[in-house]
Amino acid sequence: MDEKAFKQAMATADVIHDQVAIDAALDRMATALDAQVGAGPIVYVAVLTGGLVVAGQLATRLRCELDFDYVHVTRYRGETSGSDDLHWICGPRLDWAGRDVVLVDDILDEGNTLAALIEATHQRQARSVRLVTLCEKIHDRRVPGLQADVVGLTVPDRFVFGYGMDAYERGRQLPGIYALAEG
Repeated sequence: MDEKAFKQAMATADVIHDQVAIDAALDRMATALDAQVGAGPIVYVAVLTGGLVVAGQLATRLRCELDFDYVHVTRYRGETSGSDDLHWICGPRLDWAGRDVVLVDDILDEGNTLAALIEATHQRQARSVRLVTLCEKIHDRRVPGLQADVVGLTVPDRFVFGYGMDAYERGRQLPGIYALAEG
């Protein structure tokens, strides 16, 4: 963890979305997801670490029945760019076979990690899988065909952090979404 680098990033970061915008997005996301899944129950999976904040905040707004689960995977390992290999830290604790599974994460960027999780969900014989992300980064580098079923906000093609996302393994708890300074 690079405290000095994070402090420097915060000093020059741009606010992309504030707490008011995030709260409105979470309300819209809950309405959309409830409409898609009905009464449930669903297996509600927080994708750690980034999805923890989003999943917790979104869960309090949902009306459907939730069976909570989590997975912990990473490609970033504290860096600002990901490696090609997916590192599984912890797999799910529930049996997903025959169940409707909702994966909740902070951001859909290129999608390599989330595509692997969706494939793992199918391999676990889930009846259905939905992807919910607070943010979707706008660019043309996404895994072909991958899209989220529910998205709260869009962010520019910059390195973003806050509200689950980190910069130098810091800032996940920030009540807004920030972008590293360009240049």
